Amino acid sequence: MISYDGLVIATGAVARWLPGSRPLAGLFTLRSLDDALALRAALERTPRVVVVGAGFIGAEVAATCRKRGLEVTIVEPLASPMARVLAPEIGAVCAAAHRDQGVDLRLGVGVAEVLGGERVERVRLSDGSEIPADVVVVGIGATPATGWLASSGLELADGVVCDATCATRAPGVVAAGDVARWHHEGYRESLRIEHWTNAVEQADAAAARLLDGPSTPAFAPIPFVWSDQYDLKIQAAGRIAPDDEVFVAHGSLAERRFVALFGRKGVLRGALAINRVRQLMGYRRMMREGASFDAAVAASRAE
Repeated sequence: MISYDGLVIATGAVARWLPGSRPLAGLFTLRSLDDALALRAALERTPRVVVVGAGFIGAEVAATCRKRGLEVTIVEPLASPMARVLAPEIGAVCAAAHRDQGVDLRLGVGVAEVLGGERVERVRLSDGSEIPADVVVVGIGATPATGWLASSGLELADGVVCDATCATRAPGVVAAGDVARWHHEGYRESLRIEHWTNAVEQADAAAARLLDGPSTPAFAPIPFVWSDQYDLKIQAAGRIAPDDEVFVAHGSLAERRFVALFGRKGVLRGALAINRVRQLMGYRRMMREGASFDAAVAASRAE
């Protein structure tokens, strides 16, 4: 037993396994350094690669494999890449980029089974088709690592539940990073964010809560995430949802160089840039100031 005056829970998350699949050589999730090293070694053998999931992890793995000259298929049950957060017209831009690079993109279909003896040999899809494969990378999200806390008395709900300052109900216990679910006062909702930038910023906030006590300011950042895929530098700020109102403020979708603004209930909720970094930071500042969607659109037209 270890005594403490302050405790930070920062156990992160665990990559989700493909439901119903059994462990096979060549079947990977990607979460840890060991995962990355094992996958890199497998890619040295010039395998045929199937990526399950077209979120940030899946899309980045696919792009990396294509840049190595490998045969790549992406399987995504939704209608477009990153469809859980991006409007269809933005997802279509990402889809086109992968297809232009030679990726076989299978959308609107899931994985029924990964087949093979001791090693991966092929993937059977929910439409009955099969894809030959030597390596399968599963990128279908992550689960917060809270199993060890089941009998702790802490409130758990898809993460360790915290207040606006990252404090749990237990005295002297805070949480940070992928494992933490906290009340975001700006968005007035409970959030758990799996982005590197959030983990770094929330670590500072949780430490401040332990040192300064309940008077610590609420942790209410404007989330920020980025992804590099081929020649696309994708950066997003705020809370984007696929049903948001969308306005392309700078550039054009056809050029794959633009900034798109996202609004909900009259408020600027998010901005996404592809290969246009400068303007995005200005909109992140506007979100921090609580700007309306109309004001952001007007500001874009004034430039």
